Amino acid sequence: MKKDRCKWAGDDEIYIQYHDEEWGVPTHDDRELFEMLVLESFQAGLSWITILKKRENFRKAFDGFDVEKVAGYDEDKIEELRSNEGIIRHKGKISSAINNAHVFIEIQKEFGSFDEYIWGFTDGEIIKAEYLTESDLSKQISKDLKKRGMKFVGPTIIYSYLESIGIIDNHQPYCFKF
Repeated sequence: MKKDRCKWAGDDEIYIQYHDEEWGVPTHDDRELFEMLVLESFQAGLSWITILKKRENFRKAFDGFDVEKVAGYDEDKIEELRSNEGIIRHKGKISSAINNAHVFIEIQKEFGSFDEYIWGFTDGEIIKAEYLTESDLSKQISKDLKKRGMKFVGPTIIYSYLESIGIIDNHQPYCFKF
């Protein structure tokens, strides 16, 4: 029996799996939170399907999104990533992933975990059905992350990030996940 899904999930199996199993599901694991932050920043200017199709390549290239390892990347590793045809090879995005790993670690030290930091903006509550591309919350978090030194974390990227980690649940009313 066909399930009704949010229209954006379409017919592509990768999108369907992401929609059904991840998107809007509350995430509290710091490794997963870092992975999604990196992937969302790489998506800037591109379609999400492009990132999802390269996701396994990203996981391999970025050492399973181990934040400590990514923070330790040197120029040789940057060049290795820039020559990896399996990922997005944008030098600015690669450099920002490394930079953001350092800031992510600082946030972990300050708050005990990145999870405590990011979910603290809503006191652990899920925001239901806004259907926006940015919000006051995404602007507030973006501003704070930028102040801390992160890059490629504008309000639209952060809004998508909040959807991906389940802080914002934007499943459509007709969707079986609503």
